[in-house]
Amino acid sequence: MSLDLFGNITPIETALAGVSLLKEFALKNEAILLADLATIVTQAPFRHMVTPSGFAMSVAMTNCGELGWVTDRQGYRYTQLDPLTQASWPAMPASFLTLSRAAAFTAGYADFTPDACLINRYQTGARMGLHQDKNERDFTQPIVSVSLGVPAMFQFGGFKRADKALSFPLYHGDVVVWGGDARLRYHGILPLKANVHPALGKVRINLTFRKAG
Repeated sequence: MSLDLFGNITPIETALAGVSLLKEFALKNEAILLADLATIVTQAPFRHMVTPSGFAMSVAMTNCGELGWVTDRQGYRYTQLDPLTQASWPAMPASFLTLSRAAAFTAGYADFTPDACLINRYQTGARMGLHQDKNERDFTQPIVSVSLGVPAMFQFGGFKRADKALSFPLYHGDVVVWGGDARLRYHGILPLKANVHPALGKVRINLTFRKAG
């Protein structure tokens, strides 16, 4: 595949075996990514989903692609329809697909084509507890995570929730790709600190690309 849209590829910094950090990888196409994001949100608005135990998530979510990840009192799962609108999730924009495939390719995954993009909006104090991404069918496919907006502190743990986690900051445009032996590591985001980004204000947006079906 061609990586011409991304110019010179940012060198990969490896935080853990199987985890690749691509600094500022998404910056070159920031404008189109944000424009496409705005279009998605008009079709499938952000909402605070409820966990199976009945707690509202501090992170607001939506999706695009063939499948969307949802949680409610019935459990965690992927759906073809947005339960809020009963319509199909918005199609994944070409800018999203190109970015995710290029990032995966750079990290050593040549055949990644996501069918789901989870879009998370963090405001001050919002967090994502340590968890595994395990609702997908094929764990040989990587996860591609794009950070936009204010900085966040990303945590990567082991294969048990109680394992000690490594923390490192993520900034606007950074992309993390993990797979292989690291695919089922626990990971999360510490409570977002108050900050302001010139393009997105006081929020952080996370685009998480997965091959779910």
